[in-house]
Amino acid sequence: MTPSTSGRTDVSRRAILAGGAAATLSAASYGRVIGANDRVGLGFIGFGLIGKRHVLDFRDLPGVNMAAVAEVHRGRRDEAAALMGGSPRAHDDFRRLLDDRDVDAVVVSTPDHWHALITMMACAAGKDVYVEKPLSLFVREGRWMVDVARRHDRVVQVGTQQRSGPHYQKARELIRDGRIGQVVAVRMWYYRNVMPGFGSPPDGPPPAGFDYDLWLGPAPKRPYNPNRSIYHFRWFWAHSGGQMTNLGQHSLDIVHWFLGVTAPSAVSSTGGRFALKDNGETPDVQDALFEYPGFTVSWSERECSRGAAPTRGLEFCGTLGSLSITRKGFVLTPDPKLATADAIPRFGGPHPAGGPASTGNRELAARRTEGIEDRSGDEFDQFRRHAKSFLECVRSRREPISDLETGHRVVTACHLANLSLRLGRKLRWDAHKETIIDDPEAESLLERPYRAPWDAERQALLGRNS
Repeated sequence: MTPSTSGRTDVSRRAILAGGAAATLSAASYGRVIGANDRVGLGFIGFGLIGKRHVLDFRDLPGVNMAAVAEVHRGRRDEAAALMGGSPRAHDDFRRLLDDRDVDAVVVSTPDHWHALITMMACAAGKDVYVEKPLSLFVREGRWMVDVARRHDRVVQVGTQQRSGPHYQKARELIRDGRIGQVVAVRMWYYRNVMPGFGSPPDGPPPAGFDYDLWLGPAPKRPYNPNRSIYHFRWFWAHSGGQMTNLGQHSLDIVHWFLGVTAPSAVSSTGGRFALKDNGETPDVQDALFEYPGFTVSWSERECSRGAAPTRGLEFCGTLGSLSITRKGFVLTPDPKLATADAIPRFGGPHPAGGPASTGNRELAARRTEGIEDRSGDEFDQFRRHAKSFLECVRSRREPISDLETGHRVVTACHLANLSLRLGRKLRWDAHKETIIDDPEAESLLERPYRAPWDAERQALLGRNS
């Protein structure tokens, strides 16, 4: 949908942006300063699986005015407005919500390909932003978001809610205090079985009450397909990065946060859509290896075979033991403190003459660290805490626990894994310059074009003429 077809005839902030005066719009000129006791006017952009969760969480917090919702699907828009309570303004076009002066902050729960542009437009409109992960669709978008948010002095929090979980915070302190020793490897995985897939429905007209053109927004123009829209968009490269950026960002975010790192030096990945019989594109099997100074991180994903392992996991492997963590809790498992010779396999009594001599104390070995089991995790509590933390940051102007810069760094690594898979080779990364080393083809894929008229919006936000 172009601005001319949105039904608006007034001269808005977008006209100012298009005129090259983006720098004149700031928090002072468009938004208001939120006091410690003020009600924060919230606008919700997108109402799907996670958007509904956010409405429920923010609605129940004190000091919130559920002011408005924008959603391109009429049925979802009506459902959101009813769930919010009161009399929220319901818009089919998110730009009308951004023009609403009663909206101080927005919660962006759209498909992935909209996250970056809507966040930047909201910042230019003087709104603070809670944006869902994955933060971006391709690498360069994240840096654009950081630059625009800083220029307009906006608070932006990423929806990596695990950072707000008390047991995640406790586990972080244990690892940083050395309770499992030196971390040498981290394993991340997600397994399920959705065989035979989501089908291959034919293209056709979008259903009544669904503005598919506005849903596509900056993404390439494609015919409507039931799988290329609500929920299933995540299986298409034009709209998402599959499970690598969807759930991989959650797990890798914890790795970066626990271990204090910003970027891998190299990434390699392999896999494909091997078994699912549908029109999706992203892999149903993917393995990736991220190389960091002194340790490695692996990601394993299966959509077509669950296996015997837990569906989802994250394990830190240290020289004293390991720590496995989920949203329900964590377990710190100590390694036995064996004499080196006792750790060597035996196949029928002691080694033959001249071989390593066991101490005979294999079963009595001490533990290298203390074991801990914590089952205090509550997934919904993490979401509520994250929402509350965002409101506190809006009022205090404090940097969020899931800030924009670190969110960009994490999802960049996920994007590199997908690029490695698609190109079929290992990629080396210069984190300071944010470039791929000695690979011009891969470097050219760090940025994608936006569809008109949205690219003009992006150019104006970045202060560019073309």
